[in-house]
Parts: sequence; structure tokens; C-alpha cells
Amino acid sequence: MKQILFPFLFILLIACQQRPSDHYTVKYNPVWTTPSANSSESMPCGGHDIGLNVWLEKGDLLFYMQQSGAFDENNTFLKAGRIRLTLAPNPFTTEEFKQELQLENGSVVVSGISGTKVTLWVDVFKPVVHVEIESEIPVDVVATYESWRFADRELAKNESFQNSYKWAPPAGLFMKKDSIAWIGNQLWFYHQNKGETVFDAAVQQQGLKEVKEELFNPLDQLFSGGCMLGKNFSQGELNSGSYQNTDFKGWQICSEKPTNKYEILVILENGKFENIDKWKRQVEKTLHDISKEDQAATVQWWHDYWNRSFIQIDVAAEDSSKAEEVARNYQLFRYMMGCNAYGSYPTKFNGGLFTVDPVFTNEKRAFTPDFRNWGGGTFTAQNQRLVYFPLFKSGDTDMLKPQLDFYLNLLKTAELRSHFYWGHKGACFTEQVENFGLPNPSEYGWKRPDDYDKGMQYNKWLEYQWDTSLEFCYMALLWHKYTGQDISEYLPMIESCLTFFDEHYQFLARQRGDEFIGADGKLLLYPGSSCETYKMATNATSTISALRVVTEELLRLPDGMLNSEAKAHWTSFQQRIPELAFRSIDGETTIAPAKMWERINNTEVPQLYPVFPWGIYGVGKPNLEIAINTWKFDPDAQKFRSAVGWKQDAIWAARMGLVDEASTFIQQKLGNSENRFPAFWGPGFDWTPDHNWGGSGMIALQEMLLQTNGDSILLFPAWPKEWNVHFKLHAPGNTTVEAELRNGEVVTLDVVPAERKKDLVILINEPQ
Repeated sequence: MKQILFPFLFILLIACQQRPSDHYTVKYNPVWTTPSANSSESMPCGGHDIGLNVWLEKGDLLFYMQQSGAFDENNTFLKAGRIRLTLAPNPFTTEEFKQELQLENGSVVVSGISGTKVTLWVDVFKPVVHVEIESEIPVDVVATYESWRFADRELAKNESFQNSYKWAPPAGLFMKKDSIAWIGNQLWFYHQNKGETVFDAAVQQQGLKEVKEELFNPLDQLFSGGCMLGKNFSQGELNSGSYQNTDFKGWQICSEKPTNKYEILVILENGKFENIDKWKRQVEKTLHDISKEDQAATVQWWHDYWNRSFIQIDVAAEDSSKAEEVARNYQLFRYMMGCNAYGSYPTKFNGGLFTVDPVFTNEKRAFTPDFRNWGGGTFTAQNQRLVYFPLFKSGDTDMLKPQLDFYLNLLKTAELRSHFYWGHKGACFTEQVENFGLPNPSEYGWKRPDDYDKGMQYNKWLEYQWDTSLEFCYMALLWHKYTGQDISEYLPMIESCLTFFDEHYQFLARQRGDEFIGADGKLLLYPGSSCETYKMATNATSTISALRVVTEELLRLPDGMLNSEAKAHWTSFQQRIPELAFRSIDGETTIAPAKMWERINNTEVPQLYPVFPWGIYGVGKPNLEIAINTWKFDPDAQKFRSAVGWKQDAIWAARMGLVDEASTFIQQKLGNSENRFPAFWGPGFDWTPDHNWGGSGMIALQEMLLQTNGDSILLFPAWPKEWNVHFKLHAPGNTTVEAELRNGEVVTLDVVPAERKKDLVILINEPQ
């Protein structure tokens, strides 16, 4: 008896110690008591690098699967397939149906009559999907793997917006079929990239054939897929059908006899492998490594995740605000980010791992579930950064690595571009960059003048826009600032990105004449681009702010990380960075988007980039009134203002301490989406679920609660007094701040380490 009781009590004790407080997890669990009409009413589930969309439709439980890094020859980001579970007798009636996303352990639980419960969870440490079925009565189970890539298929008009050809695919472009076969009672499925890919087309187009072998090529011999199996399951029938405009074939595994418990596994693996046998061995190794301890380790990871940080808001019953929605949806989006904690690629801004049949986002895009607008292997920096900046204050900096490594892996290609085209040093990263490091070929331009600079994109939106890579350099520096992380591996990337601006703008000046530095000793950043908006700009504010702050943070690194010779070099470079430009509007001094510009293309507001992301202006910092004047009086800042998609107005309002504006915009930003799952926002300017919408909302809410100014930690710099809140967030120097505000008064406050408490500045009762 003791041998049984002691382990049980030990596990119970650990669970009690480690379980996160219900007030910021269980409270926010979405619970549905009616089935879904279709995949657009699905619920996310995931872990490691796998996302599932789960829904119950017409008695069947279905889920899509997607794994980070699964790209085909054209750079479509592939779904791994769809699983359909059919139980007999069917327990999922409207009487007792319940579907719940259990944030505290990262699972989705679907229950019905006769005590039937299906639990879906993904191992955080291994790419394995678990489907556990329990019932008080014996049931039969059929699990069908459904694939729409069972044959080669020519892509339809506009369908290539899902890949790197976008609006200009070559004639007769095909999506190639997967391989699907039985090995015993295990169903194996995979996509193997063969032959020429869009990488080859881009290299040829951009005149880089001479250095092709030196370029990073992640698409060649890329395998993605896995296998589905279950104990006491055997092969069933092959069937076919159509779901939401897309034909599919289905391969079944069927229970051998009715019973009360089942477990079905799906193992997914992708990467570059020399041959199919090596890929299969990797899948088999993952299968072999599955153990009984995996679920406990995954639950513990999620418990630690929720204990690391949280934001919980309570308001009075008569309060008409959406404050509680805001807090709930903040947690839900953070959950979706956690589902790709260990992916080989960063979470994509245009849907992450959770896109569904595209007709529900845009009825004119009646394509397969693989479709998403703005490409699969194309990464748009202005959007991606908003997905990853929230990780600092949430304390999730361990999840930065896929995003920073994305640029690190492409560093050699970016440097080769500079050297090959212009003969100078430095990494030239474009705003829209492929996962192989070159500009998107359609954005680069298929129809270009023969004498146009081969290093340039022939594109009026993207020309001369190179400064967005500096935001990811800044992320690496912030990682060190927040946690002390050794970022030595990213220093070559940071220094190379800065070097590009130093060398390229001297290079361009030499094309115009003998002088390559202005009379004031500063670089002349022309032609430039202030975001995608102010084009053919001189001394763009977005570029100057980036160069200034990244160089400052680089120079703050300890001597052991950045030596004295490097510090002397970057101190000299610092003196060559131009000053920000200002202009008078209605008699008030405001930040200008650039010193000069020729035209306006888009609706970004780079004149407020010195507020965010660069933090030159903010609460407690000098000349804040200049930034506020820009917000109030700049006609473009007013005209372009919005809470949709990647718009950053909520962040800027919070950073400037504008309480009313920040609270208004955050309710629009993180209020419920128009979809059944409240954090599936979009499409905005991109796609559903819009992850740069969610990321920008997370940043804004964090900034309303906590900001920093030097060593000072500012609490409640833009917080409405009437919103009761309990939060835990992170600050630089391995600092966490947990505080509770009730009825306008701070009732609890815990700062770790304790000596940082002296740096707190509480602003909730300061005049706004």
C-alpha cells in the first residue's frame, strides 16, 4: 500500500505547488457548448512547433495540423493534413457537448454523453500530437487522415499568393503531391522537395548564379510529414470527399474492437535530409523516445509558462469597457505564441500555425487549407517584429531564438548581396525577405529595366527599405539587457547590419561626387525610405532612430562581449549618424518622418518610431511634449490612426502616457475578434488569425502597465484608475514586478530582486 500511496501523494504535492493560480488561467479558458459550423469556428491547440485547429462538426471531431518549417518547392507553408475522428455510438450530441481549451495544461478537451472525453495535446519537447479517448461504454473509433495533396495539381489564378511567386507565377506552376503509404498498421505521409525550387528561380532572376553554391538554401531536399498510429488499430478503408471547395482522400485506421480507452499518436518531423531513409529514422527515433513522463513534463512547462507572467483585469459590473475581454485575449494570444516555442522558424505574422480554409477569410480565395495571403516562406519584417517584441515583458525570451536565428542563418547571404552587387561590406536585408535570404522575387520585379541596379528591388513600396533588420538586432541586445543572456553569436549580425548603412551610404555618395560625408561630418542617408510610407527620403526618421539606439545599446555591452577596438569603431560610427528632423505644425514642434521625401505610399507613421520601438521619447524622458505634439497635430498621424492589424497607435499612446487614448485603442485591439475563437483577429491587412494584430495588442497592454526609463521602472504609466488589475511582468536586469491595483490603490507589490524596489516609480495617482 505504501508503495502505491507515496508516489501518488508526491505527485499531488508537486501538482499543488506548481499549479498556476486559477485567476489567470482557468478563468480565461474558452468553453463552447455547441458544435461548430465549419473550420472557421475552430479552437487552437499546440506545443513544441505544432499547431492544431480543433472543431466538432456534424458529429465528427476534426483538426488541422501544421508544423513550423514545412515548406514546399514553391515556398508554400504546408499543413500536415487533417484528422477526422468518428466514434460509434456518437457521443457528441447537443445535450452534453462541451469543448474547452485548458490553458493551464495546453490541451483541448471535448466531452459528450456516456462520460466520453477526447483530450488533444501536443508534447512541448517532442513533435508529437496525442489524442486520448475515454468513455464509460465501449466505443468504436475510426481516425481518418485526410489529404488534399494526393496528386500533382496546377495552381489556380491568385493561388500563388500563398507562395513566393505571389501575383507573378510562371505558367503551369504545380503544387506537387505528397507520398502516402502504409508501413504495417502505421500510416506514413510526407512531402519531399525535389528538383528546382523557387530558390533556383530567384537566384537566376537576381543575377547571383555565380555565387549560388555559397547561398543559404533551406528548400533543397526538405522533408516534411510524419506518421499516424494507434495501439489496437489496423488499416481501414481508403475514402474520398470534398471539404470547403477542396477534394481530399482519406486513409483510415480503425479500432480492432470496441473498448473504453484509446490513444492515437501523430509524429511530425521536417528538415533537410539526404534521403528518405534518414528522415524515416528521425521519425522512428521520436516515436521510440515517447514515454509515460511526457505529459507530466508538458503540463509542468505550461504551468511554468503561466507562472512566469500574467495580466488579469477586473472591472465593476456596470463598467461598459471591454477590459476583461482584453485581459482574456492577451492570455489566449500568448498561448498561441507558446505553441511554437521551439520551432525551426519564427511564428508567422500572417496566421501563425492556425490558418484554416481560406474561403472563410476571403470568399474570393476558394483554395486549399494551405493558402494564406503574403506567402508561406516570405517573412515581412515590419510585421514579424510585432509578434516578437512582447516576449521581453512577458518573460518569454527563450522563444526569441527562432526569430533571431532566422536572420543569423541568412547573414552570409545578406553579406554576399552587398559584396556581389556593390563591392562593400555589411549585411543587406530587405524588408520582405525569403527564408533563403533573397528578396521576394515578385517584389524584386520580373519586369525590370536592363540597366537597373541588380541589388535593388524594382518596387515603389520596398525600394531602399533596409532598416527593419535593425529591430531584430535590437531584440538580441534587449535579450542581454533583460536577462544577461550571452548574445555573442548575434554580434556579427548586429555589427554587419550597422556596417551596411555606414558603407552603403558612403558608396552611394561616391556615385554622386567626391564627397562621401557631409560638411557636418554626418552620413547623408539618401535615397532612403521611412518605412514603406515616405519614399525617396533623406535622413529617414525610422533609419536614424534605429541606427542611434542599436549603436547605443551595442556600446553598453560589457568588455567581455564587445572588445575595446570594436567599441572605438562604433563610437566613431555613432558620430556619423545624422540628427532627427523636426518640423513645425500649427506652431508646435513635431517629429518629421524624414528631412525630405518625394512621395507617400503607405499608411505607417515613422515619425512616431522614436517613441516605439526605439524609446527615444516616452514617459519620464526629455522632450516628451514633442512626441505628443506629433500625435496630436501631424495630419498623417491623425489620418492613418487605427487599431487594425499592425497599426501601433495603442502602443504609442501607452508609451506617451495618454491614458484615455491607450485604453480606447487597447479595447479595440484586444477586444473579441469577429470569429468564434476570440483571439483569431483578422484579416486586417494580412490574414486570419492576424498575429501582428495580437502582438501589437500585447505590447500596448504591457506598456500601459510597466515602462522603463534608465534604471527606473514606471508602474501604471498609462493605466485607467477604474480598471482593477493584477499582473506580473518582466523588466531589465532579471527583474520581475508583480502588483495588484484595486480601486486606484496599489494593494500588493512584489519585486524580484528586492533591491530593485528602490527603482520603482508608481504613476497611477499622478496627474495625467
